[in-house]
Amino acid sequence: MITLYGDASRTRANRCTFMLKEIGIDYVHKPIAFHPGQDKPADFLALNPNGKCPTLVDGDLVLFESLAINLYLARTYGGPLGPQTPHEEALMQQWSFWVATEVEKPLLLTAAVRYLFDPQVPCDEETDITLAKLRRPWSVLDTHLRTREYILGDRFTAADINVAAVMHFILVAGIDIFPWPSMKRWLEACLARPAAIDTRSASFRVPRPRTSRDIFAMFI
Repeated sequence: MITLYGDASRTRANRCTFMLKEIGIDYVHKPIAFHPGQDKPADFLALNPNGKCPTLVDGDLVLFESLAINLYLARTYGGPLGPQTPHEEALMQQWSFWVATEVEKPLLLTAAVRYLFDPQVPCDEETDITLAKLRRPWSVLDTHLRTREYILGDRFTAADINVAAVMHFILVAGIDIFPWPSMKRWLEACLARPAAIDTRSASFRVPRPRTSRDIFAMFI
């Protein structure tokens, strides 16, 4: 039995629950999360010395890093969600690394500025800076999707899950992505899937954080 550690409302475990729900296999979910500086339980550190969630246990295998967990799940249990050829596997890895390096940080900063911080504090300048960093990678993805329904072609795969799971913060930040119509069409289709809706509903159950400590905890 697979066990997933991590609160889907406060950690990147929501990306892994998206994948697990798409696959449709049984798993045990332990919804834990830690505040910055909080001591981690010894039994959890023995399992994962990195001390972060999500952490996945499948038999003797222990994995951390949400996008790596998803690639493993897709390849091992995902059927058509997973790679069917080495070529597809390489592309799934490429787009997973791409979204983590090119999109995640500026998108999280934009979400923090526009949604999480005190709404009475002016943030137009900060938002302009963070959005400027997103225009180029979003144009890359938009161009890629002009000639295909999903990232690898006409089939929804782990590549779509990993990229869309990061990009769901567009909803949190309230960003208008009209200038990227192909990306907008694709993201709406991904986030309309039942597994994504279930995962997002869990992600948004928590109240808006009020302190910098609470804000920081959402992104570690």
